[in-house]
Amino acid sequence: MTKGNRSSVFKKKTTPYLYLLPTIILMLILLIIPIIMVVRYSFYDNVIINKNPVFVGLENFKKIITDSTFLAAIKNTFIFVSVSVVAHLIIGICFAMLLNTRYLGNKTKGIFRVIYVLPWMFTASVIAILWKMMLNPNGIVNYLLQFFNLTSQNIEWLGSRKFALLAVTFINIWSGYPFYMISVLAGLQGISTDLYEASSLDGANAVQTFFRITIPQLKPILISLIMLDFVWTIQQFALIWMTTGGGPINATETLSTYIYKQGFSKYQYSMASASAVIVLIICTIIAIFYVRHQKARD
Repeated sequence: MTKGNRSSVFKKKTTPYLYLLPTIILMLILLIIPIIMVVRYSFYDNVIINKNPVFVGLENFKKIITDSTFLAAIKNTFIFVSVSVVAHLIIGICFAMLLNTRYLGNKTKGIFRVIYVLPWMFTASVIAILWKMMLNPNGIVNYLLQFFNLTSQNIEWLGSRKFALLAVTFINIWSGYPFYMISVLAGLQGISTDLYEASSLDGANAVQTFFRITIPQLKPILISLIMLDFVWTIQQFALIWMTTGGGPINATETLSTYIYKQGFSKYQYSMASASAVIVLIICTIIAIFYVRHQKARD
């Protein structure tokens, strides 16, 4: 191979990496380096404030695990995430099948699609303000409940330890289900009608068709949606912070609000870093399953 040919081959091999270089540099600065710094901070005493932080190993993690507020945050996060993901899945599938039915006209479907997708178009701040007004003791929710004689007094939905987590979870479900609905609807429209025609000829009823044709065909999409929704929901911060701030008395404290308070309210950056590392490990495990699932699907 001549020198000119070698130069040409080298240029062809390096050209794609040159195009990727700006993105790689941005990811390195904005993603990789911050993650490394947070992991490092978790093994030292209170960094940033102390000029000469001391290496303490796993001491920060021991403090976190024995912290009652952190344990409450884990419990609330588990309830918040599990209920949200399951509700997103069920509501998303139901609405997607409703919009995919042949019994509704195209105009009707178009109207319902716009209505159902509206919650997903609002920002977290708009959603938080909207529902804080509606769930106010003198808001429309309590008014309707009293109007239909479902309650005799105003309920502090976001200010009561009994209802706060339930209310925040409901708000998150309301704002997140359209993502499932749109994705499942696209999957439903990709299922061959021949499968349904064959099942009807074999005498299968609607329930059998749903569980033996629709769900198996949607399985790859549903698994991807569940994994992505789990990661997004466990990191949900803005909605909780703007509605309850983790209160009242830690009733809606989740891992995201706990990390924020440790870092920016108490200035315990090492503790916040240790908490963030725990969340990072959980999300990484889910991400590994997601990547493996995508490779198997391909």
